[in-house]
Amino acid sequence: MSGAGHLLPPEWLTRLERLSLGARTRVAGTLQGKRRSRRLGSSLEFADYRLYTPGDDVRRFDWGVYSRTGKAFVRQFMDEQELMVSIYVDCSASMNARTSASTQDSPQSAGALEKGTEGAKWLLARQLAASIGYMALSSYDRLQVACYSRTLDSRLPVLRGKGAAHRLFSHLQQAPTGGDGSLSAALSVPGALPRLPGMTWIFSDFWLEGGEEELSRSLSLLAGAGQETVLVHVLSREELEPRLSGDLRLVDSERMTGKEVAVTGRVLDAYREELENYRQMLARVCAERGMTYVLIPADMPLQEAVFGILAGAGLVKG
Repeated sequence: MSGAGHLLPPEWLTRLERLSLGARTRVAGTLQGKRRSRRLGSSLEFADYRLYTPGDDVRRFDWGVYSRTGKAFVRQFMDEQELMVSIYVDCSASMNARTSASTQDSPQSAGALEKGTEGAKWLLARQLAASIGYMALSSYDRLQVACYSRTLDSRLPVLRGKGAAHRLFSHLQQAPTGGDGSLSAALSVPGALPRLPGMTWIFSDFWLEGGEEELSRSLSLLAGAGQETVLVHVLSREELEPRLSGDLRLVDSERMTGKEVAVTGRVLDAYREELENYRQMLARVCAERGMTYVLIPADMPLQEAVFGILAGAGLVKG
């Protein structure tokens, strides 16, 4: 399909059409889709029998059961309904920053993005968001997409059907990055939360200034909106395994504030320990609310991220 552009190769779309999102709960939407709701309806998938009562649709009368038992039964079928899928993509400056460590005597700043380049973290986050969105559209689910920093920087109206995929791809391709980010601030904007219960995906590096408090506040907002939430944590290889040494000036890519640091092996060990503690905090806060957390390195191939990490966590199904 044209419109996927550089985000998704055309052959990838065919594979995505055979997948669906692994929502844990059956949902009752407003339009016919491909998901079972808790209600019984008019799909072709048999659910159960019940005794006939006057006013029932005679087309569901089971004459075979009547001939064997002498009792009047009607067939019931699963009601197939749509899922409301919401995608939030972090577009703060840190998502598109590439680590570029420098000595104190160099004019370059650590974490600055070279002009004309695109960070692997930002690319993979959008590829994953496009893949999840296309799965939803292929399943006739309802899809809404927003990019956020401290507010919703750009947002698409609700989409439905594969014919709307080009709008999804174009929106993600053109989304700019910049500024500092705050998930809780963005979700607190009036109208930012999904209006219908459903499944919410957040793609971010989750460098939250407010730490656990900000994360808890954000997830509480989503839980209150009836969302089955998935946090996809995308980190660059430089963030996971920094290879820095010497006297450096490290610059915050969002606030552009700097700090001189003498990077030694002991400092790197302390960083790795703190990063692991931070990741465990993210996973714990999600688990406490019945939500899902996954980490995906930015240098991981898209196929491995979808069929390995996401499928392995039961988030997508063939």
